Order: sequence, then structure tokens, then C-alpha cells
Amino acid sequence: MKVGIYGQVVKTEDKELLQLFFQKLEEEEIEIHVCDTYIKELQKVLGYKNSNFFSFTKKKGLPKDTRLLFTFGGDGTILSAITFIKDSNIPIVGVNTGRLGFLATLQKTEILHELPRILNGECNISERSLLEVRSSSESHKFSPYAINEAVVMRKETTSMITVDTFVNDVFLNTFWADGLIVSTPTGSTGYSLSCGGPIIYPKADIFVLTPVSPHNLNVRPLILKDDVVIKLKINSRSDKYSLSLDSRYNIMDIDDEIVIKKADFKINIVKYKNYSYFRNLREKLHWGIDSRNW
Repeated sequence: MKVGIYGQVVKTEDKELLQLFFQKLEEEEIEIHVCDTYIKELQKVLGYKNSNFFSFTKKKGLPKDTRLLFTFGGDGTILSAITFIKDSNIPIVGVNTGRLGFLATLQKTEILHELPRILNGECNISERSLLEVRSSSESHKFSPYAINEAVVMRKETTSMITVDTFVNDVFLNTFWADGLIVSTPTGSTGYSLSCGGPIIYPKADIFVLTPVSPHNLNVRPLILKDDVVIKLKINSRSDKYSLSLDSRYNIMDIDDEIVIKKADFKINIVKYKNYSYFRNLREKLHWGIDSRNW
């Protein structure tokens, strides 16, 4: 069996966890592929070296027969990992060494206990849809996929922008705002939520358009079926605007139109057997803290 390991930083307090984790993989005679930048972190922070590691890069990618990709970090680490696996269908096991953890739901205190079951396939897979984002200009090269959201925002100006929005080539509205978020169900608990968007069940086949600081009080988030094609044309006092795909930031020319649709593949997120989305939602959003529920 082959597994991949990905992370961005290594915390000193996670040293023992990581050493035990790698030890258990080696005891199972599992072939370990570690991201090249993460190997450097392991060596630098932990002084942990292992000649049995195989290195992978974003360009090279993981072997096609990789069974699982373990990520150590928070939700942002998973977002970054998606640019490595793309449409390979390799399931991601998110080990939460960060803070919130809507995607990375396996706590670091649980991974060593759950690891044998995960390796044996005794777990659940949650399929998550992605956005595919294209620009009308060929001069901008970026990874076109986002599992959370695509956001157009003002750039180099304090003035609002206007976003002419079309759905299946039919004009919807001109949003006068600081920006506009196109979110998947997975991303509904992120930036969209902070801007007043709804919480969406991950299995729902929908997108949500959420304006950022709209300048018209009657403008509200809009839910759309995810089989539509969304086109955005931006107008601004600046000749630039920003486009962010999950945590990846791009500067666009004002003439660049953006086309957004559902990607033709999904990302598989591993959940332990007794995982409950609704319990996770209650805990992360601190629902039930009201003393009347005690």
C-alpha cells in the first residue's frame, strides 16, 4: 500500500505524534510518499529523517495507485493539498493540528487510534463538489479548481466594484459591492457565512452567490442549482481586481471575464465511522452554549 503525507508547517508539540504515526506506517510496511517541502519541515523542526521516504512535488504528483493522502494542519492545508491531487480521486484524511477544522475533522488525539481502521478501509467517504473557474484571458495561469469558493474583490481602490452576473448567459443582476463570493456547500461555512450566507449541507447540489458588503440593502445571498454556468464581468475605478480561489490569490485585469461552473470530478474526504456532520457543526459553531440548553 502507498500513502501520501502533506503538511505546511510542523509544530514542536506534534513531534511525538508524528514520530508515532510514521512508526506505525513503517510497521505495516506501507510505502510513504511525503511532499518535498514537508520533508524539509520535518527535518528542520523535528530533526526527523527517514531514507525510506519517497518525495513528491506539485508537478510530479503522487503515484496513481496511492491509497490515501494524509494532511497535517487545518482546513487550509486540505485546500492546498487539493492542488496536488486534482482529479486523481485519492481520498484525503485531514488530521486537524490547526484550529477550526470543518474539513480536517480527525483530531490529532484520535489519529493513532483510528489509523488501523482507516488503513483497512473501515471509514466513510464524503464526496465534495468543486468549482472550475476560467478566465477569458489566456495570460493568467492559475489552478482553476476551488472546493470552498471563488471570490472577486476590489483591488487598489476603496471604492466599490460592480459585478455584472449572468446565469446560463441570462443576465441576473449587477452587484454593487466590495466583492462577490461564489461558494460550494463545503465553503458555505467559510467566507460566505461571515458575509451573511446560509449554511449548506455538503451533499446538496447547489451553489450560493453571496455579495460582500453590498451597497443595496435589498441584495441578499442567492442559492442556485449547481448545474448552471456563472459568468462575471467586473467594473471598477481601478484597472485591476482580485480573484481568490480558496486560499490562492490572483490579480486580474479589469477586462478579464470569469466563467464558473461545477468541476467534472469531486474530492473525497475520509471521515471516521462515527463522524456526524451535524455534531461537528454544533461543536464548531458552539451551538447549545446558551444556558437554557443546560
